[in-house]
Amino acid sequence: MFRKLMTLEEARKAIANQFKPALLADEIAVLLEAYNRVLAEDAVSTLDIPPFNRSTMDGYAVKSEDTFGADENQPAKLKVVGAVAAGEQPTLVLRKGEAVEIVTGAPIPEGADAVVMIEDTEREDDDLQVFVTVAANENVMKLGADVKKGDVIFKKGQVLGSSEVGVLAAMGLTSVKVLRIPMVAVLSTGGEVTEPGKPLPPGKIYDINSYSLSTAVVECGGKPVYFGVVPDDKAALHKAMVTALASADMVITSGGVSVGPRDYTPQIVDSLGKPGIVVCGIAVKPGKPTTIGFVGEKPVFSLPGNPTSALLIFYLLARPIILQLAGRPLAQMKIVKAVAGAKMFSAKGRRTFVMVKLMFDDSCRLIAQPVETGAAGAITTLAKADGFVEIPENEQFVDTNQEVAVALFRSVLGKP
Repeated sequence: MFRKLMTLEEARKAIANQFKPALLADEIAVLLEAYNRVLAEDAVSTLDIPPFNRSTMDGYAVKSEDTFGADENQPAKLKVVGAVAAGEQPTLVLRKGEAVEIVTGAPIPEGADAVVMIEDTEREDDDLQVFVTVAANENVMKLGADVKKGDVIFKKGQVLGSSEVGVLAAMGLTSVKVLRIPMVAVLSTGGEVTEPGKPLPPGKIYDINSYSLSTAVVECGGKPVYFGVVPDDKAALHKAMVTALASADMVITSGGVSVGPRDYTPQIVDSLGKPGIVVCGIAVKPGKPTTIGFVGEKPVFSLPGNPTSALLIFYLLARPIILQLAGRPLAQMKIVKAVAGAKMFSAKGRRTFVMVKLMFDDSCRLIAQPVETGAAGAITTLAKADGFVEIPENEQFVDTNQEVAVALFRSVLGKP
């Protein structure tokens, strides 16, 4: 196994040849639970917004022609004949020389075509002096000015954020049709791994990958199905994989993919159905023993047990698949330019990804400082790293002060 490693591009092509993304079924979500969901159909307005001509200021609704020529020296003199509150339907009809007191958001009474701000007036009882000229429709939001009945507000595939949910509420909706969230089974393998919360026996470590990978699944718009830790036992692993495939749209495992005597994952995945394993080893560092298969149309990503390797390969290869299953745009990782803070070496014949931390030097240059990885399996590397620098197979190293492109794991703005 791993005698013939694929390049990263070959691995991506092998995945693309097997993965034929089809959107999952849709479902109805109540609006208060629609945040971060993906629209399954166009959202079309069933009404005009606003549904009436409304004031955008506190002041007085007037006929604009009654204010022509008004200024500080020659104010227009009008008679206040009533008031309109927000949420109230006016019943009076404004006539020439009249004004109606109005608040922000209230409907414009019939006969009025403008609002003069209260700051530009003086009132004594019902006598009003207006010290400015207002034009027709000034300080008025017209019926349908924001949204017209029949307008497509959001297209199918729109990810609903807080502002989008607010707009849907303005349309009077209480529910919306959204795509089903892809279910992603996540499990760890290994005799040395135990679940957090349990006593830690000698020689064992707590499961890291199920938690970091499950969280990464959520970030992509998927829903993780936690299967916990499966021991290095063929029968147990086979049973867990069958159950995972039956209950999810995709499976992600970690550990059990190298060349040890108990690394059963690749052969079990290959035995579960066609086409089986399509990627068995990638010429990258870290992440060389990555194995990827398909059981029918369902992808199975078997990642290395090393936490840094597992999460890096997830970002590079599994993340795009989950985004497509979820109907989300294939957004690339954000790239920033920086200067190498130290020499970075590549692994011979393998594309190398060097974890880096970003910082500014005294000259305000953005510096990409390599993160000390320590021994294999170090768990803090990704916590310390802001992103990674990619060194191609044909480059031996990146020199100090050389400009580099850093792919960000997350936004680093506002970090202490």
